[in-house]
Amino acid sequence: MINKETVKTAVEEWLSQNEYFLVDVEMMPEGRIVIEIDHADGVWIEDCAELSRFLQEKLGEELGEYELEVGSAGIGQPFKVVQQYRNHVGKDVEVMTLDGKKHQGVLKAVSDDGQSFDVTVKEKQKQEGKKRPVLVEVDKTFAMDSVKYTKYLLMFK
Repeated sequence: MINKETVKTAVEEWLSQNEYFLVDVEMMPEGRIVIEIDHADGVWIEDCAELSRFLQEKLGEELGEYELEVGSAGIGQPFKVVQQYRNHVGKDVEVMTLDGKKHQGVLKAVSDDGQSFDVTVKEKQKQEGKKRPVLVEVDKTFAMDSVKYTKYLLMFK
C-alpha cells in the first residue's frame, strides 16, 4: 500500500526539473490521491498530464487501485503554502483572522522566514479637524498562525 510520503517524494522529483511547486497531496478515503501544484504564471493542463504520467511510471504497481488526480491549486481557494503568498504579492487578497474578521487589501510582502505577511487595507480613521472618519490606507502585518485563510480576491472591474 502506498503512503503520502512516497507520493510526495515522487512529486518533488518531478517538480525539481520544472518550475512548479507542490501545494498539497491528499490521500482520500475513497481511493483517490489528489495532488495540487502551482506556478507563478498559472498551471497548464499539459503539465498536469505530464506529472500524472510520470507518477504512474515511477510508482507503477504501488499506486494499486488508487485513482490519481493532478491539478492546480485553484483560483479563489485559500493559500496553503508560503510560495502562494509570494506569487500573489501586489495582488488583491482577502484575509480571515482567527477571530472571524475579514480584511481585504493588497498583499505587499511576505517575511523572509515565511511566518508573516503584510497587507495594505483601507480603514476608516478619525482625523483631527474632520467630523467624520475618512478612509486611509494602512499596512497590517498578519502572523501566518493568526489567520484562518488568505486567498486571492478575484476582482471584476
